[in-house]
Amino acid sequence: MHFCAHQPIHNSGMGIYERSVLPRIIDKLLSSDELSRLRQEVCRGLSGTVLEIGFGSGLNVPHLPSTVDRLIAIDPATVGRQLAAARIERRGVHVDYLGLDGTDVDLPDESVDHVLCTMTLCTIPDVRKALSEVQRVLKEGGTFAFLEHGRAPDSKVQARQHRLTPIQKRLFGGCHLDRDPIELIATSGMALESSSARYERGPRIMSYFTRGIARKV
Repeated sequence: MHFCAHQPIHNSGMGIYERSVLPRIIDKLLSSDELSRLRQEVCRGLSGTVLEIGFGSGLNVPHLPSTVDRLIAIDPATVGRQLAAARIERRGVHVDYLGLDGTDVDLPDESVDHVLCTMTLCTIPDVRKALSEVQRVLKEGGTFAFLEHGRAPDSKVQARQHRLTPIQKRLFGGCHLDRDPIELIATSGMALESSSARYERGPRIMSYFTRGIARKV
């Protein structure tokens, strides 16, 4: 069973459950071999300086290619840094923790080579603002590599997703079951270069995954 990977990329009103308990639950739920395979695929091709929106507990770190020499991490749950420490040490990549808020990234324009985002667009309250920040900080020609669960193509599944999203949001840090990542990225000003989507194992309301690459042009 799959759940949203991260908490909302802002930190207003976070209680002890959101700060300390939920990151540990998510770390366990999203450490499966199946998701590791998908992470490996979405991280392929990254290099140089990478900004990760929704770093969480560093589940993508083991899959970063050797061509990545610096990772800038944004996530509201600082306990994730503790959970990520061993993964970072094994990988040997330099990680800078920039801040908590993906809608206000404290980086200059065109300062990163790539942006990585996995199972995070579902949680960000102002997701279009966050994507505009991605577009701003990317160098010309840089890529936005993403892996997201979201709105299924089947109308019956969609209906269940819409019905259950309010509960999902309460339990899993603002996670929406019914957002369409491709639709959101289309509003960002980036050009969608490639994408693929399918059901993975698990309940269909949670297991329709889209991965792909958008490029700043």
